[in-house]
Amino acid sequence: MKKNWMIKTAAVGMLAVLMAGSLTGCGSTEANAAKLSGKISLAGSTSMEKLCEAMSESFMEANPEITVTVEYTGSSAGVESLVQGSVDVGNASRGLKDGEKESGAVENIVAIDGIAVITDKNNTVKDVTTEQLVSIYTGEVSNWSELGGNDEAIVVIGREAGSGTRGAFEELLEIEDICAYAQELDSTGAVLAKVASTPGAIGYISLDAADDSIQSIALNGVAATEENIVAGQYQLSRPFVMATMGEIAEQSELVQAWFDYIHSEDGQAVITGVGLILPE
Repeated sequence: MKKNWMIKTAAVGMLAVLMAGSLTGCGSTEANAAKLSGKISLAGSTSMEKLCEAMSESFMEANPEITVTVEYTGSSAGVESLVQGSVDVGNASRGLKDGEKESGAVENIVAIDGIAVITDKNNTVKDVTTEQLVSIYTGEVSNWSELGGNDEAIVVIGREAGSGTRGAFEELLEIEDICAYAQELDSTGAVLAKVASTPGAIGYISLDAADDSIQSIALNGVAATEENIVAGQYQLSRPFVMATMGEIAEQSELVQAWFDYIHSEDGQAVITGVGLILPE
């Protein structure tokens, strides 16, 4: 009887040791995660502002010892800052160029965005074909009456050289370097405000930035919506890239934690919450 009691006591003692070790291990893991502190710096696309602000706020709430800073300098400038080593992540609202990849930048697609074609709210033209849109931006068509609208001059608004939105828009329409812009503006918000306040204006912005101050017009009879982009029916869509120098696994613990959060359930909810599409 005494022998059996000793065996049981030893077994219980061993179980307690194992459980304690397990709990200590869990506590250690949580402690290591909690120990992460410092700063993550991003720079680049203005079109990604809504995503970056929402993601940064959510991430910092979950990781109060980490500070995330984002500068909105344009896609090309953001990737250049990454390559030069002045930021941890370069944001680009387009795919990376061959030269950027050759410099060591790695393309990490975090979301898919549509490019909405917008006009002022009083414009009577609600739909254009790809050919008509090309004709507008190359200057071949200069009055809305040529497209069945009012007798009103078309004011062609676009983004500045180096903008990811401009690069994607021109590339998708195959009109690189041949656009006849009336004005080239340096941010998504500037294009939105200019088109909203200018009779006859047309412009392009990130789909998630569209609001009721303007109207989005259909392209080839297809509205710029998430559903149509997912279905492959809307022509103007592009990736949102958070580029790193080397693979994510080669980055600092802080940067890896940032991407882990982006791919987590909470991070994915942030992406869809700002109107973007999750990449496959």
